[in-house]
Amino acid sequence: MNLPAELRYTEEHEWVKIEGNTATIGITDFAQSELGDIVFVELPEEGSEIHAGDVFGSVESVKTVSELYAPISGKVIAVNGGLEDTPEDVNEAAYEAGWMIKVEIANESELEQLLSAEQYQQSVSE
Repeated sequence: MNLPAELRYTEEHEWVKIEGNTATIGITDFAQSELGDIVFVELPEEGSEIHAGDVFGSVESVKTVSELYAPISGKVIAVNGGLEDTPEDVNEAAYEAGWMIKVEIANESELEQLLSAEQYQQSVSE
């Protein structure tokens, strides 16, 4: 399982890359492998507000539909529109081309709730 050490993770299988006051969010390599071939990704509109713990979109695979949970609160400043045409990018490059949204972080203290790669590895191993 690919788990970049510089990223933070959630129990719901989202990853977060922090760059200044911006968080890039996607689903983990583990999540995409469990879902199987992804055929559709539903994401919020740019400019919308998301809140930690709330559903912000969904991923549809050949097996199931899975909701996406916001790891942090903030304003959506970018949406990966490429996933509309090539949702399989999530399967092929979960941490690169498969990113989903970029969020302007509203509350930095929420970052403390996220898991390290090691903690996330332990949570999926249990």
